[in-house]
Amino acid sequence: MRIAVVDGQGGGIGSTIVKRLREKFGADVEILALGTNSAATSAMMKARANKGATGENAIIRNTGRVDVIVGPLSIVLANGMLGELTPGIAEAIASSMARKILLPVNQEGVEIAGIQREPLPHLIEKVVEYLKPGIRGR
Repeated sequence: MRIAVVDGQGGGIGSTIVKRLREKFGADVEILALGTNSAATSAMMKARANKGATGENAIIRNTGRVDVIVGPLSIVLANGMLGELTPGIAEAIASSMARKILLPVNQEGVEIAGIQREPLPHLIEKVVEYLKPGIRGR
């Protein structure tokens, strides 16, 4: 299974996701770090992603080549992450045939009705739980 982790700014959320996926699934998954900037990509690579790419074109090109896309909700919001997330990136991710697992962290002033606020580590554990049947079923 190929998983793209998309993040921007300092890559803190993305690197935490990559680290936990690697701990849980080891070499059973290929993790592609897609950063809106080099700091985000670098942080995810240090967390042991298999490959990394940076910038709008790299993200647009690779979101159609993975099975799952994981990241904060803002990766599907045009101009999210203080403008790092371009409308082209948001459209490519939203339009990708890949399964999308988005963490409902409130970075962009967007509230999702019915979602209970939880700490980031709890949200990342839910990502692992969503992925477990697909990876273990290989």
